[in-house]
Amino acid sequence: QLHLIASGGGLVQAGDSLRLSCVASGRADSHYTVAWFRQAPGKEREYLGASGWNDAYVDYADSVKGRFTLSRDITKHTTYLQMDHLKHEKAAVYGCAAGRGGCGRSAGTYDTWGQGTQVTVSS
Repeated sequence: QLHLIASGGGLVQAGDSLRLSCVASGRADSHYTVAWFRQAPGKEREYLGASGWNDAYVDYADSVKGRFTLSRDITKHTTYLQMDHLKHEKAAVYGCAAGRGGCGRSAGTYDTWGQGTQVTVSS
């Protein structure tokens, strides 16, 4: 059984950077796609990006292209989301999800969801 935990969130100022981590554990191999989402109170879940298990493909939402970067350390079972030039926002929960398909942008693509981490960007 695959389990995911996201970490690395915190309180930062606009323009700062954060790197989030998504650690996979349990009965899992590396043959899955990892995606990142965020959700603010009262808002729908927003897709940020995804990376495939074979490092052959990666996808970013238009809203974060050029600012967010995905990377993956398969040996550590960890996917990273480097977030640069953060924009002001109230607290939102960032979380990771995994699935066996490709880099889908919808939440329904993923069947395993991890514990999220809160990010707040002040102005």
